[in-house]
Amino acid sequence: MTSPLLLYVLPGAQHLAASLSEALGAELGKIEIRRFPDGESHLRFMTSPAGRDIAFMDCLKDPDAKLIPLLFASQTAKELGAHSVGLVAPYMPYIRQDAEFSPGESVSARHIGTFFSTHFSWLATVDPHLHRLSSLDEILTIPSAIAHAANAMASWIRHNISEPFLLGPDAESRQWVSAIADACQAPFAIFEKTRFGDHEVTIDVPDDLDFRRHTPVIIDDIVSSGGTLATLVSALHDKTDRAPVCCIVHGIFSDGARERLEKAGAGRLVSTNTIPHATNAIDITVPLAEAVRNLSG
Repeated sequence: MTSPLLLYVLPGAQHLAASLSEALGAELGKIEIRRFPDGESHLRFMTSPAGRDIAFMDCLKDPDAKLIPLLFASQTAKELGAHSVGLVAPYMPYIRQDAEFSPGESVSARHIGTFFSTHFSWLATVDPHLHRLSSLDEILTIPSAIAHAANAMASWIRHNISEPFLLGPDAESRQWVSAIADACQAPFAIFEKTRFGDHEVTIDVPDDLDFRRHTPVIIDDIVSSGGTLATLVSALHDKTDRAPVCCIVHGIFSDGARERLEKAGAGRLVSTNTIPHATNAIDITVPLAEAVRNLSG
């Protein structure tokens, strides 16, 4: 009889441990990770991975602090005799830098792909920021699967928003907005964004756009500083008397982003639970478990 997948949940991903392990029929393994006073990491397996197909689940927000412990975990598991070592990364970092925009820049998407391909047997993630990349196969040499949040987000919108009108802040958001709008049978519009720096953008909202009978729902895949969404929320003030709802796949919410959005006039802020946050309202366990089964089954 084949043993079930042995799943180790790393710090920051505990909120998905019970639901995902139950959905997969996986066994939860115990691993101890702590930091020495000098900042170095100490790692110890309390459940042996010997002879087992295992996976680590790690929500890779703040990746620079998490990648070294993840590296140690993978390599130690192999040294202890793990049969295979997968990675469940609900949020996958460093994908947005997928080209050399200025001479000498690191193309971090390519390098993070090399890192994952070197140390893991397979990778499952949720809606990575694929813009110029057609698929993860362009940066990975291991099997991968993408779980899509569109159906879960559409379900939340259908049950919570009356007469939604979906809005995407830029061309990159079209793939999510169109899929969710189709599932909701709701109208949608995509705007044009011009970026001037990490915190300064403009968004062109056409004068003839009329959604006064609808509740505006802004869809975006990643919110970090919140500058893009705050700009769009402000631009919508003259178009509707309903506070826009912001619906986000990966809510990083750094640098006071939540406060910035609320000050701009956003109504409810909701995100999936790829990254733990107070705005989590949309569970992605089901599609994530399906992605993992496609790779580990």
